[in-house]
Amino acid sequence: MLDAMRNAMRLPDLRKKILYTLFILAIYRLAAHIPVPGVNATRLAQVFANSQLLGMLDMFSGGAMSSFSVMAMGVYPYITSSIIMQLLMPIIPQLEALSKEGESGREKINMYTNYLTIPLAVLQGFGQSALLAQQGVLTRFSLTSYPLETFTTITVLTAGTAFAMWLGELITQEGIGNGVSIIIFGGIVARVPQRLGQLVVQNPWALVVIVLITVITVVAIVVVEQGERRIPVQYGKRVRTIRGNRLMMVGGQSTHVPLRVNSAGMIPLIFAQSILIFPGTVASYFQYSSAKWLADIANGTVSLFNVGSAFYWISYFLLVVGFTYFYTDVIFREQNLPETLQKQGGFIPGIRPGRKTEDYLNRVLSRVTLVGAVYLGLVAILPWFVRGVVNAPIMLMTSAGLLIVVGVVLDTMRQLEAQLLMRQYEGFLR
Repeated sequence: MLDAMRNAMRLPDLRKKILYTLFILAIYRLAAHIPVPGVNATRLAQVFANSQLLGMLDMFSGGAMSSFSVMAMGVYPYITSSIIMQLLMPIIPQLEALSKEGESGREKINMYTNYLTIPLAVLQGFGQSALLAQQGVLTRFSLTSYPLETFTTITVLTAGTAFAMWLGELITQEGIGNGVSIIIFGGIVARVPQRLGQLVVQNPWALVVIVLITVITVVAIVVVEQGERRIPVQYGKRVRTIRGNRLMMVGGQSTHVPLRVNSAGMIPLIFAQSILIFPGTVASYFQYSSAKWLADIANGTVSLFNVGSAFYWISYFLLVVGFTYFYTDVIFREQNLPETLQKQGGFIPGIRPGRKTEDYLNRVLSRVTLVGAVYLGLVAILPWFVRGVVNAPIMLMTSAGLLIVVGVVLDTMRQLEAQLLMRQYEGFLR
């Protein structure tokens, strides 16, 4: 891998792409340290110490949320917009038709995704700011008392999301890898040295165990993320007219359809964590209610959905498994693989085209997804196991963060490998 990196740096165009990506990342990290006006930094640190929701948002903002900078929302509204568009495609016929139009259709869907991102950023910016204002973090945020300051805060946060999206597009077009993923990756990795320092001070032996578990988990993620079930496909021979009356026999080749073990990526973890965070977040507003019964219910809910309770982690595992099946099914239906094979004259040996092929693929996908769902569930509850083994309050990365980092590294390595193989160099992946 080191030799391949040296070969990549020797090529002027690849070296330019790598340095350009690092330059854009540096710009994003600098912008992430510019705070929004009127932030009480001491109170912000206290609120973050007791909020799971803000911790999750901080990961997708690349660490900018913890300082409530102008990039506090990062690309999270864009991720939300992308998920909404994917879920709407099987429901809205016009979007489903666009998804089948090839590159032009994908460009239109991306355009709609970008348009949807802006209003989502406005809503999320207002929601986050109002939440922090109630906690005493923002001292001048109120539509009635400070309308100008409120408008400025929301505008700055929305502009920060638009700027992050633009930086991501620059990386995608001129650099290496997927821009949005690279930005999230940079924010997650940037927090690792700080957490390493905290573990060294608090418990050096715990650091050794955590690093060892992290390395083993990364190896397992790499193996599973690249795992796939290959379904053999045979294309029948067809006679086509070429240049007037000349006939040519085409088709007849054999290939395969890869069904990935983990087709859902890290989306199930986001869904599951969002659902588990919601009850505790809502209940926390009523913990100090004057009505004793309401305060008791709120305290019980907060305790039940606390990250330290066994109920939280068991529910987390079950929800991740469930959402993995749900999201994989959505993606598979969106691809409409049985119909595509039938239109192209392809068939699975021993399986009749049409309904039989669809039933067969669904059965195989269900079995393959079971492995992926259990794997994602175990990765999700990894922090629970680690805390049971070592007495350490923090990990180097969250479960979702670890999946993002490994996924981005694999994707970037594949792109570099393709560039190197074009120039007859040995690539990163063997």
